[in-house]
Amino acid sequence: VPNWVTYPFILSGWVYAFAAFGWEGLGWSLLGTVVGLLLLMPAYAIGGMGAGDVKLLAGVGAWILFQHTVNSFCVSAIIGALMAVAMVVARRAWKKHQDQFWLILNEIMVIKSPERLAEIAAERKPRMLLLPYGIPIAIGTIGYFLWMGMLV
Repeated sequence: VPNWVTYPFILSGWVYAFAAFGWEGLGWSLLGTVVGLLLLMPAYAIGGMGAGDVKLLAGVGAWILFQHTVNSFCVSAIIGALMAVAMVVARRAWKKHQDQFWLILNEIMVIKSPERLAEIAAERKPRMLLLPYGIPIAIGTIGYFLWMGMLV
C-alpha cells in the first residue's frame, strides 16, 4: 500500500479524532495508531509483510481507535487466512505450501534474529505465492464494522 494512501489515512484519522473529540480523542487515536503498528510489526520485522500493510493497519487504528483495532485485526487475520488457503487450493499447490509453512514456522522458532529471518524471507520471496495483505485488512475492517452493526 503506497505512502500517498497510508500517510493521509493516518493523519486524517488524527485530525478527525481531535475535531470530534478534542485532545482525549486524539490520544485514543494515537494509541490506536500505535496498536495497529505493533500488531503487524513482528511480521514486517522478519520480512513476512510489507511496510504499507503495517501503515494501513496503523491508519485503521487512527480512525477506529485502539478499542476496535485489535478486533478488526483478528477479523482481518481470518479473512487473510481464508484468502491464502483459497489461493493455494486454486493453484493446486497444497503440499508445497504446507511444507513451506512448516519450514517458515521452524525458522521463526530456531532463528532468533529478526534480521536473519528477514534475509531468508527476502531470498525466498521471488518463489513464493504472495498475498497483498492490504486486501484482507480492508475486507476484515469493513466486515468487523458490519458484524458489530457500526455501518449505516
